[in-house]
Amino acid sequence: MAFAHMLGSQRYTFADLRTLLARATPLRSGDELAGLAAHSSAERAAAQMALADVPLRHFLQEAVVPYEDDEITRLIIDHHDAQAFAPIAHLTVGALRDWLLSDAADSATLQRTAPGLMPEMVAAVSKLMRNQDLILVARKCQVRSRFRNTIGLPGHMSTRLQPNHPTDSAAGIAASVLDGLLLGSGDAVIGINPAGDNVAQVTRLLQMLDAVRQRFDIPSQSCVLTHVTNTLQCIEQGAPVDLVFQSIGGTEATNTSFGINLSLLQQAREAALSLQRGAVFGDDGQRGANVMYFETGQGSALSAQAHHGCDQQTIEARAYAVARQFQPLLVNSVVGFIGPEYLYDGKQIIRAGLEDHFCGKLLGLPMGCDICYTNHAEADQNDMDVLLTLLGVAGCSFIMGVPGSDDVMLNYQTTSFHDALYARRVLGLRPAPEFEAWLQRMQIMQGGAPGYVRNEMPAMFGRLLEKRV
Repeated sequence: MAFAHMLGSQRYTFADLRTLLARATPLRSGDELAGLAAHSSAERAAAQMALADVPLRHFLQEAVVPYEDDEITRLIIDHHDAQAFAPIAHLTVGALRDWLLSDAADSATLQRTAPGLMPEMVAAVSKLMRNQDLILVARKCQVRSRFRNTIGLPGHMSTRLQPNHPTDSAAGIAASVLDGLLLGSGDAVIGINPAGDNVAQVTRLLQMLDAVRQRFDIPSQSCVLTHVTNTLQCIEQGAPVDLVFQSIGGTEATNTSFGINLSLLQQAREAALSLQRGAVFGDDGQRGANVMYFETGQGSALSAQAHHGCDQQTIEARAYAVARQFQPLLVNSVVGFIGPEYLYDGKQIIRAGLEDHFCGKLLGLPMGCDICYTNHAEADQNDMDVLLTLLGVAGCSFIMGVPGSDDVMLNYQTTSFHDALYARRVLGLRPAPEFEAWLQRMQIMQGGAPGYVRNEMPAMFGRLLEKRV
């Protein structure tokens, strides 16, 4: 179906919904690289106006990626909750924006509506929003997940303690873990990207992290961010697996390039659940049911030539439908990691981070963000400070914590333990409650002020440096 809009004396026509969504997207280098971006600001404005008039029901009739070719499209269509959709089914995309910004769309209402929203609807409405709109609505979306602690409570912001090391050195990783714990980091997960990605190495790292957790009774979870097939082998061999990690994309072809499909993810979830390692009960009465950790990022589908002519932000939102299917503990967009070919500069990274967080939260996901950039992007740490602050205001569930903001294994720039303390202090945010209680028991955190930590090291932590865990 074609769409059109008059802007002044110029009539702009868009061949189908896929083209309309792409032309309406705020400028980014990846869409330009793919030849999908609007050719002018006027065409972008015309596309946004045309998109605002599209009925939400139309998204049920026209798939941007063909149903018969793509299992993600089939997942989206076949699992759409018509009952949850019914109260907003009469709206257009523009009217959805107005409703989301209204007081009628409170936290409870948005939670009930989430299963009725398709990712393409959410991507579409984000394209009509200013940054402040994305922040306001995302802040109203409250999504909680649980394993050994509770993530996503209002007034809280968690961190992934990311102790990567270029040679997987036990001493180097232990030093980074100690650094992070002493600065109040690690309540979302203590998660390592392994330099040596094989089952034996992954098992060794899992055992090391679990030994630290048990020795100090840390109410958090650990993860080694290896391929899901490696994690399955680790589970089969009796390794202490808390969370199953996997990078995911918004098309079947993207996930094929990652070596995964929906069936494999379901198998992995069931295997992790069988271990029964979680401790906190959810609203559904299940203990530790959130066992998956997913990472995404705008541009991965284009990089794999698997985008089906769709803009990168719409495909990114479709990845959240994959995540939603498996009730994850954590989902985060690694927003600037792929590089300037997809998000050119600080302005594009900031906008993409706010979009991803908004779309994930609106779809009902415990959404975090790796606030990051590569060294060849036109961005710097001041841009990341801006995005960190905006996401903190928006109610972001968790961010990364890396020593000195510089990941020496992955070679990119992200947020540090100190950045998390800044955000908690300036915005009055706290760690996960179970983890905060542990920080106080361990005399790492003192007093009631959010983010306040001691400068000296509790004596018992000295053993970490001596590798006596």
